Amino acid sequence: AELAVQPAKPAPKAAARYYVDFRARTASSYGHAFIWYGRVGQRAVEVAGLHPATDSVIPYILGHIIPVPSETGKSYGDLDEQYLTASYRVFLSEAEARKVFAYIKHKQATSPVWNAATINCVAFISDIAQYMGLEVPGSNLLYPEEWVNRLRTLNRGRKVQIAAAP
Repeated sequence: AELAVQPAKPAPKAAARYYVDFRARTASSYGHAFIWYGRVGQRAVEVAGLHPATDSVIPYILGHIIPVPSETGKSYGDLDEQYLTASYRVFLSEAEARKVFAYIKHKQATSPVWNAATINCVAFISDIAQYMGLEVPGSNLLYPEEWVNRLRTLNRGRKVQIAAAP
């Protein structure tokens, strides 16, 4: 009996996977919370976080009293693994990533000020987590490391549920 040889079918192309990584790192104060996001397997990483718009300590100090101008991109240390204190990575489909990444860009474009007590780095990433349908810790005044670790604990095994358009 002869075996009929079937031509090899190409393996189905794996769907691209994307991620948002909620991160905390050390800083000269109480730390910093920010996100990395992008496509799995790509070396380039996007960074978003809220912080005073300068490396000067003056706006940082004033920002504990009044809102000060902010930046929403990477800050010193955000790309350095040795400063990382906590991380919680959430994987997304391409369709989910399109929506979430657009929301991140929207947050970056509409976050002109930073204030330590109200409009801080934790509040910034908390809004993104809530948009993704994640359960978030009850306070944005937690240290960034504690906030990210609580976010991970609250959402183990939880599915992302993207909110409607911003």
